[in-house]
Amino acid sequence: MIAMIDKMVAELKTEQQDDDQKLEYCKVELDLADDKRKTFRRSVADLEKATAKAKELIAILTDDMVALTAGIIALHKSVAEATENRKNEKEDFKALMAADTAAKDLLVVAKNR
Repeated sequence: MIAMIDKMVAELKTEQQDDDQKLEYCKVELDLADDKRKTFRRSVADLEKATAKAKELIAILTDDMVALTAGIIALHKSVAEATENRKNEKEDFKALMAADTAAKDLLVVAKNR
């Protein structure tokens, strides 16, 4: 009977050592898993911040594009108006030069008489 008890105690000690090793292994694995979880949480937080920043930049760039488009449209309108003014001024200049040429010709004829 004592031999059986001693054998049982020896088995229990072996099992206890196995359990202690498993406990230590589990603690290490839980620590590693917790570290990974924290790393992933930080990564997710960083990605969320980057996404928010990118959305802000997209909104700013969209507003800038709208403003630039409006500026370009206004510039095209201004150029078209300036072109029309220059055409009108050219016609006026041609008419003035024709009148001046006619006046010079008339003076030459009057001078020769």
